[in-house]
Amino acid sequence: MLLPVNLTLGVVLAVLLLAAAGVAAAAHLGRGREILVAGVRAAVQLAVVASAIRWVVGSVPLLLGFLLLMYAVAVRTAGRRLTPNGTWWWAGLPIAAGVTPVVAALLLTGLVPVKGIALIPVTGILIGGALTATVLGGRRALDELTVRRGEVEAAMALGLLDRDARMEVARTAASDALLPGLDQTRTVGLVTLPGAFVGMLLGGASPVQAGAVQLFVLVALMAVQATAVSVVLELVARGRVHRDVAG
Repeated sequence: MLLPVNLTLGVVLAVLLLAAAGVAAAAHLGRGREILVAGVRAAVQLAVVASAIRWVVGSVPLLLGFLLLMYAVAVRTAGRRLTPNGTWWWAGLPIAAGVTPVVAALLLTGLVPVKGIALIPVTGILIGGALTATVLGGRRALDELTVRRGEVEAAMALGLLDRDARMEVARTAASDALLPGLDQTRTVGLVTLPGAFVGMLLGGASPVQAGAVQLFVLVALMAVQATAVSVVLELVARGRVHRDVAG
């Protein structure tokens, strides 16, 4: 076991959380309280999931319900980060577009069985990757359109359609959302040993098996994130997701 679950672990986690919030406050990053809340929420949520997982993995209906809950929370989280108005729910489309084909392919090929112990972590990783890509890509696109609004209007004045003008301005900025995943994939094994690899080794798998699983996760994440960014960019360019006051 990598970490013992005892009082020492709890104290270290509390100190690290307070340190993170303190550094954010000292640097005037404006996220100190969010860091504290996120840490406490993570602890509570993981405790609940750890307690409930034994029932979820043994029932297909409960399994599907849990996966839908994961998706719904991801949509709401991503939507809140993109916009405060009623267009937030469109965040569900890029997440679903990225995750659904990959999970379907895994199930149809038999690489992942319809069992909670396998499907939940794999789907969770993919939903998490799609969430991150949707938030980063959408926010960068919306920020760019705000800053370069004059260029968008100039392009439309020259005859470009609204969608095309927004796309030309926002595309490069939105594509930056792919950089974290690309860098992680490029440096895997050299800079970091990601969680799937380490988890497999700790679970008794061979280094080759662990490497194969980690490679699959990284490649699948790139496919999911590329799709999510493409879809959220299209939604922003078409005005489906915006930051204007909802009419």
